[in-house]
Amino acid sequence: MKLDPYDRALLAALQDDARTPQSALGEQVSLSTAAVNRRLKALAGEGVIERFSAQLNPKALGYDLTVVVEVKVESERADLLDQMQRSFAACPQVQQCYYVAGDCDFVLIFLVRDMEQYVALTRKLFFESHNVKTFKTLVAMNRVKTGATVPVDPA
Repeated sequence: MKLDPYDRALLAALQDDARTPQSALGEQVSLSTAAVNRRLKALAGEGVIERFSAQLNPKALGYDLTVVVEVKVESERADLLDQMQRSFAACPQVQQCYYVAGDCDFVLIFLVRDMEQYVALTRKLFFESHNVKTFKTLVAMNRVKTGATVPVDPA
């Protein structure tokens, strides 16, 4: 899908505040509400807009620790890598997962309640997989800039 200036303006406005009513979006970008609605449906249908979500404060939900982890694997067999990727993707505390080139194979960003929870996750995701050669843990001292979602635990 080729994005025109109207699409780009809509996307910028949505990222600023996805709760903005379509009528207000139309006023901002000089389109009718119906045109905004059609464009948003098309953008979502083409996968440009993947989803609408709220960005939550992790500390407000008890997630006080952000951990960045570099993982080196034993084997790069496709089936083993696929299995690891599925396990990382299924873990709600893994906010981001990248399969990378360079000194390590994966970079993961975790949001955890405390170091005890992180240690439990390392046992489950790394030690039990039998395909992790090494992993390096970096503990964030401050959240300078983020854009990841936060797991919402049941009440």
